[in-house]
Formats: sequence, structure tokens, C-alpha cells
Amino acid sequence: MPEEFTVTPYKVTGEIDYEVLIERFGTKRIDEQLLARLAKYGPLHHMLRRQIFYSQRDLEWLLDEYDRGNKFTLYTGRGPSGPIHLGHLMPWAFTKYLQDTFKVKLWFQLTDDEKFMFYDHLTLDECKKWGYENALDVIALGFDPKLTNIFLDTEYIKTMYPMAVKAAKKINFSTIKAVFGFDNSNNIGSIFFTSIQTVPCFLESMEQGKKVPCLIPCGIDQDPHFRITRDIAEGLGYFKPALIHAKLMPSLQGAEKMSTSTGTDMTIFTTDDKKTVKKKIGNAFTGGRVSVEEQKKLGGDPDICSVHAYNAYFFEPDDKKLAKLYSDCRAGKIMCGECKNLLFEKVWKFLEEHQKKRQKAKDVIEDFFVRD
Repeated sequence: MPEEFTVTPYKVTGEIDYEVLIERFGTKRIDEQLLARLAKYGPLHHMLRRQIFYSQRDLEWLLDEYDRGNKFTLYTGRGPSGPIHLGHLMPWAFTKYLQDTFKVKLWFQLTDDEKFMFYDHLTLDECKKWGYENALDVIALGFDPKLTNIFLDTEYIKTMYPMAVKAAKKINFSTIKAVFGFDNSNNIGSIFFTSIQTVPCFLESMEQGKKVPCLIPCGIDQDPHFRITRDIAEGLGYFKPALIHAKLMPSLQGAEKMSTSTGTDMTIFTTDDKKTVKKKIGNAFTGGRVSVEEQKKLGGDPDICSVHAYNAYFFEPDDKKLAKLYSDCRAGKIMCGECKNLLFEKVWKFLEEHQKKRQKAKDVIEDFFVRD
């Protein structure tokens, strides 16, 4: 009997069966036909080729609108409660690919209000501070400042609140309880928050004074928020947002989602130094055998290996090189220590450059932020 798993925006537990999740959430798989269509706009990102971004809602419709000349807008975000790790960067790197491919605007929401309401240990000022820190990582990925609006909810609330009120009026408490598992112990701010998270889907429409399609790239754990948004969008006079969902990048411990809460020893942060990154990757869970002799004889299991997962998700975009790493592991031609060293070199090369760009982002942060 497979382990039961839970996936909500606020809780991810167990080993996720992503096929079951498609059925449970009622989404659609990104099939070969849709991949072929996406390839016409530009080279397919490796996260699409490898089915890391694997599920969608209304993506075909969004592309139909784009082909008619009705450009969509992108919306994604971050709940600022601490430092950024590689699992956060993954969907943002894909979002940049979408911006570059389609030349479209991005609205990036920093939900300082949400994190304050859900985390007892954080003050509102601390959430705001983390918002500005996290924005540096977003900017370091190379988003176009002319096409990117980053905002903190508490600093953009004058613009957002009228639409949030209209959304809130259409969402009843029983829906929130059913979707998120809330009960009478939840504070009323957390119950209201989905109406705030709905608003960025419509910000471009509000700005342009016409209905603009919206695409939300996100981890599939965030889908429940936007199921509610899709239910009320047309009643508010807007298009339903389309979504493209990613699988959740595992931690170095294995299958579990990368998270600060699972322990900082198995999570690589963007500000980690070289020695720390090397130590964390050195301690990673692998699919290796108990001895070198046994691995040479029987081969390893890359399907359960966190090192291989890091390559597949983010750090080895070349499909042929990834396939060779996979087959060499299976055949016992490469040992875990060598694999870890190869991954470390790639991760550190990326982070060393990212940290320089992150530092430079401090000088241009105002080019990206919008406020009331």
C-alpha cells in the first residue's frame, strides 16, 4: 500500500505520486502535442522536456489568445519568511524562460502579510525585511526590469485592496475550510488571505483597462489557491488564470520537498559559502550500494538519488550528459563520491555567479519595485 501524501500550499508530507495528484486536483498533463506546440515559440526548457513542469490548466487557451495577439502576463511570487534556497529558484528560473520566450510582463508578489499571519515567530517588519532580501535573488536571475514588477503586499495594498474585497465577497468560509483544511483555530487574516493572492492575476487587466490573460508558473502545491481564483474570476469580469505546475524539487535527504523546516543541513541556500555547499552535497542521500565493490557489480539506483535529482531538475540542462550520468550509475561505472563532486562543481559555479549578481541587485532594486 503506497504511503498517503498531503499536498496543500501550507503542508506537503509523504512521497508524492504526481499522477495521482493530477487526478486529485483535476489538472491536465502537459502531453507531447502541447510540448510540440510550445517548441514552436522557442527551444523547450529542460524542465519541460523532462516533465518537471508537467501539469497545466488552460495552457492551450492561453496560447490561442497569444497567437491572436492578446499577450498574457506572468504572475508568481514568494512568501518571505527566511532565506532563499535552490528549490525556490527553480520555478523562478523557468518563469524567466517564459518571459524571455514570449516577451511578457511579470508581476512578482511578496506576501509579507501572509507569512506574518501564518508564522507566530515572525514580526511583520521581519517579513518585510525578508521580502527585500528575497527580491535580490529574484533580480539576480536576470529578469527584465522593464517587464518586471515586484511588490510587497503591505506596500501595494491601496491598489490591491478594492479587488481583494470584491474577491472576498465571492468566497465563502466553507470553501476555504474545504480547500485548505482550516478550522476555528485559524486567525481570520489567514482565512481572508486567498482573496489577496487572487488580485495579482488581474493587475495587468486593471492597469490596461481590458481583460488580459494571466499565466501562473508555480509548484503544484500552490494550485489550490488558484482553483478558488478560477472559480470567481469571470464573476469579477476577468479571464480565469491559466497555470503551469512544477513537481517539487526534493531535498538532499531524498524524496521530501526541499524546505527550510526539514533542516538547514540538507537545504542549499543561495548565500551559502563554498565549504558549506560542499559539506551539504557530500552528505546527500544517494542511490549507491553499501560498498564500492557492490556498486561496481550491481550498479546504483539514480531514480532514488537526490544528487541525480538535482542534476535533472536544475544543474544538468544537457539531456545527453544527464542520460550518460544515469546509465553510468546503473552500470556501476561511476561512484557516488565522483557524482557528488561533479554536482558540487556545477552548483558552486552557479552560486558563485548568482551571489555576485545578488550583490549587484542591491543597486537596481528600485528599478523593479512598484508601490502605491
